[in-house]
Amino acid sequence: MMMMARRTMRRMVGATAWPWARATRSLSLSAINDNRIIMSPPLITLDLPEIWTPPDSHDCNPLPQRNCSNLQTATVIDGKSIAEEIRSGIDKEVRRMKESIGKVPGLAVILVGERRDSQTYVRNKIKACEEVGIKSIVTEFADGCTEDEVLNALSNYNQDSSINGILVQLPLPQHLDEGKILDAVSLEKDVDGFHPLNIGNLAMRGREPLFIPCTPKGCIELLIRSGVEIMGKNAVVIGRSNIVGLPTSLLLQRHHATVSIVHALTKNPEQITSEADIVIAAAGVANLVRGSWLKPGAVVLDVGTCPVDVSVDPSCEYGYRLMGDVCYEEAMRLASVITPVPGGVGPMTVAMLLSNTLDSAKRAYGFT
Repeated sequence: MMMMARRTMRRMVGATAWPWARATRSLSLSAINDNRIIMSPPLITLDLPEIWTPPDSHDCNPLPQRNCSNLQTATVIDGKSIAEEIRSGIDKEVRRMKESIGKVPGLAVILVGERRDSQTYVRNKIKACEEVGIKSIVTEFADGCTEDEVLNALSNYNQDSSINGILVQLPLPQHLDEGKILDAVSLEKDVDGFHPLNIGNLAMRGREPLFIPCTPKGCIELLIRSGVEIMGKNAVVIGRSNIVGLPTSLLLQRHHATVSIVHALTKNPEQITSEADIVIAAAGVANLVRGSWLKPGAVVLDVGTCPVDVSVDPSCEYGYRLMGDVCYEEAMRLASVITPVPGGVGPMTVAMLLSNTLDSAKRAYGFT
């Protein structure tokens, strides 16, 4: 019986001929030739570029008529309103800190290059700091700046006791080593939560990171405040970036969801996503997720903020408008709960940044 099972398994493996299986066989030969004991390659050699195939059009289409009997209208989560409520609480705490010990939290932001979306995000963060009484400083570098220039600025902020949080606006120009730069941020001031130790503690049960990355933290806060149950639910995270996708999947697991990650190399992403109770889209591809990707009643959080050039439209102040990863018009008729773009996850990301900066200042000053 055991031998038959083994022969059956061999036949199944041979029949499937998965790409990873072929790669493993190739690696096995390489390992033998190199006299290596362990066949698994260094993980960094497995990294592939995350290149999504965008939809043929940014336009959303109405759902087929045959689905009309199942259509509903989703409840829209007002991320802006919830963020304002959180910021009000932060403002009160900052005032209490200033009155009690004469200090306020300080946030330093480093912006490299002239990406319009990055400039908008930084502008919003600085404005939010001003509104809650957090001191903020911005250091801007040109696209062609050197790595040492950025690292020197980080070193100065690391040593400045009046700065409790440091944020490097991503993405960085390709000639800069993003990992090296993020690693240079002091762990105690890593309010973005991207330091490897923070991510490691987020991943491990029984550990508590100093900071949870702002966008994932904001997503969970939206779910909790909207009364969405996470424990035991099937959740799909679309995208696996170090900024959003990866930490979001880890955080959902810490909240006891059953998590699947859909990425640019996933087979049948539509089918996988259509089985999810909770969908968090963070691929950065406008209207990637169509109505056919969603099951009726799904909870949909759209993290995508894709700047689409509409310079001919005078109503758009900055020459572009932000679109989400989710085709909003189609999803509205299927989802039970949904976030808009803009006005959904974005304001929560900023609110969580303020919250992390306040927490950092409290730790640094021993303020409770």
